[in-house]
Amino acid sequence: MKPLRVALLGCGVVGTEVVRLLREQADDLAARVGAPLELAGIAVRRPDRVRAGVDPELLTTDAETLVTRDDVDIVIEVIGGIEPARSLMLGAMKNGKSVITANKALLAEDGATLFAAAREYGTDLYYEASVAGAIPLLRPLRESLVGDHVQRVLGIVNGTTNYILDQMDTHGAGFHEALEEAQELGYAEADPTADVEGFDAAAKAAILAQLAFHTPVTAADVHREGITEVTAADVAGAQEMGSVVKLLAICERVPSDDGRNGRGVSVRVYPAMIPRTHPLASVREAYNAVFVEAESAGSLMFYGAGAGGAPTASAILGDLVAVARNRVGGTSGPVEVTYASLPVLPMGETVTRYYLQLDVADEAGVLATVAEAFAQSGVSIQAVRQEGLGDDAQLVIVTHRAPDAALSATVERLRGLDSVREVASVMRVEGDE
Repeated sequence: MKPLRVALLGCGVVGTEVVRLLREQADDLAARVGAPLELAGIAVRRPDRVRAGVDPELLTTDAETLVTRDDVDIVIEVIGGIEPARSLMLGAMKNGKSVITANKALLAEDGATLFAAAREYGTDLYYEASVAGAIPLLRPLRESLVGDHVQRVLGIVNGTTNYILDQMDTHGAGFHEALEEAQELGYAEADPTADVEGFDAAAKAAILAQLAFHTPVTAADVHREGITEVTAADVAGAQEMGSVVKLLAICERVPSDDGRNGRGVSVRVYPAMIPRTHPLASVREAYNAVFVEAESAGSLMFYGAGAGGAPTASAILGDLVAVARNRVGGTSGPVEVTYASLPVLPMGETVTRYYLQLDVADEAGVLATVAEAFAQSGVSIQAVRQEGLGDDAQLVIVTHRAPDAALSATVERLRGLDSVREVASVMRVEGDE
């Protein structure tokens, strides 16, 4: 077979690893694909920069020409961002090229346009590396579980925040101290906003929800809260409950009254307490793990390195082999369909549980007053603990599951009570009641 020619857009940490793997595993890849894979060119912004192991003759600043060249069969995009990545991928597919991308931000914002182009031009669009790095997660959702009814996807999909929260839990570090350590180790960017404010996890949640529920979901549909407000008191409160705080991405089908197809989906990202007995509680440092709950398959867990040059490049090479095999066989892989078109429900309608820590006046009747505030919102209390005396008097409360809007209304009522000096901590609780 004549070689299949590959164009690479971007040659940073991930792109350099892709080049290395293509070079070092050339013979194995050719055997697996049924044809050799060759680099046709690499589009970069600064061609004069030295890149170890990369042939300078392959570098070009003309990405538009590269993706439309007649001798290019497959385009790998690792430049990130919305533009010019979107235009380049659309141009490649219009010219019959298969596309592989790790661009979670673009897929979460405008994946529908890319999927429509893949259908229109009969090309492949693969993106395993966009969520959870090297963990094979999207393809099982896309192919292995396509005959099943996925009910819920729950997981840790951002290694930076998991490292920070793990340091706060295991070593008693404060948020800023743990963040600085994550930056020193290369787990966090100089500007960590995308990670610590939950934007990265929200983009991944949108991609997971769209695949799991065959319904259009964008990052704008995802309820998002970051970890910047998580305090040492929150972490200590979780420890007292036998729990740990994790930033969770949660995508779930909300059942209809008849319990059949569902009345919508809930997609959200926020820090939450989970029991230490839950498998996700043991996910340490910068690792990722995702639970998938399906009607027939039951509960499945995917665990591994969620970021980094080599892990991400591994996922890209997996897609490359699949796409190249399709080219050799004269076929194409599955294209996402959103036939279900279920509505994405607002956060207020989502049923959750709360953990609250209240600084209260040390006087008779406080508990009754607080309980009345919960009752007015229709929220049931699962457990309550009163501790401390005088200025240190506190109530620790865990609720039963209720609509999030009712729980939020309860918090506002509590803040208006004379007997509540401060609502010191509010956090959602996930896991079995």
